[in-house]
Amino acid sequence: LYLALAELFPDDEEVAAGLDQALDALAARLDGSLQALDHDPSALGPAQQAGAVLDELRPDDEGTRALLERLEQARRSHHQSALGERALANGGVSLEGEIPAEAHFREALELRAQDARALQGLAAVESALIRQAEQAADDDDYPLARRWLDRAARVRPEASAVEDARQRLVAGRSAKIRALRASGIAALSEPDGIAEAQRQLEAMLRIAPPGEPAATELRERIELATHYGLFRPGQAFTEALSSGGRGPEMVVIPHGAFRMGAPVGEPGSTDAERPVREVRFDRGLAVSRTEVTVGEFRRFISATGYRTRAVRRGYSVVYDERSGNMVRRSGVDWSSDYVGEPADDDQPVIHVSAQDAVAYAEWLAEQTGRNYRLPSEAEFEYMLRAGSQSPYPWGEGAPPAGSGNFTGGGDRSPGGREWRNAFDGYSDDAWGPAPVGSYAPNAFGLHDVAGNVSEWVADCWHDSYRRAPADGRAWINPGCRDKVVRGGSWANSPAQTRSAWRLGSPSTTTNARVGFRVVREI
Repeated sequence: LYLALAELFPDDEEVAAGLDQALDALAARLDGSLQALDHDPSALGPAQQAGAVLDELRPDDEGTRALLERLEQARRSHHQSALGERALANGGVSLEGEIPAEAHFREALELRAQDARALQGLAAVESALIRQAEQAADDDDYPLARRWLDRAARVRPEASAVEDARQRLVAGRSAKIRALRASGIAALSEPDGIAEAQRQLEAMLRIAPPGEPAATELRERIELATHYGLFRPGQAFTEALSSGGRGPEMVVIPHGAFRMGAPVGEPGSTDAERPVREVRFDRGLAVSRTEVTVGEFRRFISATGYRTRAVRRGYSVVYDERSGNMVRRSGVDWSSDYVGEPADDDQPVIHVSAQDAVAYAEWLAEQTGRNYRLPSEAEFEYMLRAGSQSPYPWGEGAPPAGSGNFTGGGDRSPGGREWRNAFDGYSDDAWGPAPVGSYAPNAFGLHDVAGNVSEWVADCWHDSYRRAPADGRAWINPGCRDKVVRGGSWANSPAQTRSAWRLGSPSTTTNARVGFRVVREI
């Protein structure tokens, strides 16, 4: 309107002043549009319109030239941002080398340091890099994800987006690890679940950082399950009997290997204890902490009405104080002590045959639904030695004080008798079997394996270890009549208390020196 008036009234001062005022307002609008570009890229269009008018009407005005220079920088910045957006849309981002889109946006910011479009473009580049990191994490490639995030961190070092993404990826990784751990542990409770647990561990190791505690825990759990099922070495437990009460206390002994038998030249040894051989147990075993007691055996008799060998034939072999010998005596059975008197419930059950011991183990298996049995001969020597390879479980010479019920030079019978062949200087304050658990346990937590009473094992008697099973299972010949007795007793000589000592005896034998303990497979 003022331009039209100026043509009609070229010398009108009021018109001229009005035109100047309108141009000033247009310049102010251009300045405002340029400032708005810092937060609104769409302000460039109105700015260019205002700039075109000012360039036409005030070409020589110093203020106009400054505004137009700013407008040109904004236009060039806008152009670089547009190039960056196209580059980002077409080429994306890369891990190595320069990212073209980022270069365009940075050039735009060199022209206008706070250009909103260029700043948004850099944020878009950063987001694209973060998306690549997230995809790598989804593919469980966390080292690659970390490289993408490291690259993204160079785009906008002052922003928090990359650190937020790192935290999300850490949280996601931890959630995956926890889920794999839970799945692996759950698999271990299933039959044949070890292979599945190992698969979960392998998946965890692919994504876990070095030293991840969950991976270490699952690996240990798998190792334990491989050798011990749901148990741990040293664990003690009892199991409920379906008829009421609980079975013997069992202790889980570790898997491992040992050399079974006596080397040539070991004092007191015989060829029946050779050849020495390596026996390995790849799985742990639960062993009754003590010999089976009279009270525990009584529960079996009461529940089943079972008649032991001594009951059926009416006698057993006891210690006779008057002669100092073992003699046959009528009316003696599993409920009797070593001299034929009624035994306390905490005494080891004696006067039982090998068949009686097997019958008790089979009853426990029926009552619990678990595989209870007599130990094999190899298992017995392994649990007796408890890591030792010396002649005696404790080493050589006399036993340490309080280590067991053995024939000691300081022992005296109720009538004052002494042992003719005993450990010099040793006394255990017992003549005859002691209540179970009266002496210190061995390294596996078991009591009286080497003393108190000798024990039946599952093997048939063979006069050497030639052709014996290498895996430690019982060596059984169908119909064999002689079974193996292992472990020294309260009345055995030092030579018969050695770790390798073994004896063959008719499976029907009952006497005051032989009892038994049970094992449970795990």
